[in-house]
Amino acid sequence: MAVRSGRPAREKRMSLGEHLKELRKRLFRAAIGVALGTIAGWLLSGFVLDALQAPILDIARVQGRTAQLNYTDVTSGFNVRMLIAFYVGLLLSSPVWLYQIFAFLVPGLTRKEKRYVFGFFFSAIPLFLAGCFAGWFVLPHIVQLLSSFAPPESASLFQATDYLNFVLKLVIAVGIAFVMPVFVVLLNFMGILPARSILKAWRVAVLLICVFTAMATPAADVFSMFLLAIPMVMLYFLAVGIAFWHDAIARRRARAIDIELGTPGTA
Repeated sequence: MAVRSGRPAREKRMSLGEHLKELRKRLFRAAIGVALGTIAGWLLSGFVLDALQAPILDIARVQGRTAQLNYTDVTSGFNVRMLIAFYVGLLLSSPVWLYQIFAFLVPGLTRKEKRYVFGFFFSAIPLFLAGCFAGWFVLPHIVQLLSSFAPPESASLFQATDYLNFVLKLVIAVGIAFVMPVFVVLLNFMGILPARSILKAWRVAVLLICVFTAMATPAADVFSMFLLAIPMVMLYFLAVGIAFWHDAIARRRARAIDIELGTPGTA
């Protein structure tokens, strides 16, 4: 009687050309999602612009001086609306492009492991949105702190495009940073990154998180920096714990298969 190996069969290996075709397909679908989200973002751009101007209005109210967005040329108003529309589209279409990223990585998993992709996907979306909310939450503190260095008798005229680039990139960057632990766990499940290697690099990871949050927030605003860094560090160590749990299960499964096959020295 033939002995069944029990080892999970890997999907057929893809050639380099097939990988490139798959990448092109995933990028095209992600681009379509972002484009549709940008259309919706254009319709919402007026409301979003009012919300983004709130920290500036608070400066005028709290510090008692002129503070407003400044449009320096005739195309600035259109550029600002397009900028808002794109970033809002990126946010609204996050389920689409996040799914395309995971779908591109799926061929590297076994048939059983592919079931975990849904867990990765449905955890990545709320983490991305939570990160965007965290960036949005610290935004008023950052704007008020940076503007407080100007002399009290001066007026704060924020160049509209530069201000919105700073604000929207901060929000999206923090959102992406919150998703990174999910990809670390996914690489572990694919057998590329063992848990011990992830844990061994914890000092580097914490340092990079602190550098990122220091760049995303003003150096003088230590509170905002730690407000962003603490949940990111917690997510990193949660990813380490999940990776160790998965590696332990994989080792037990491998030992059980070796015993079933009668491998010498495993009984």
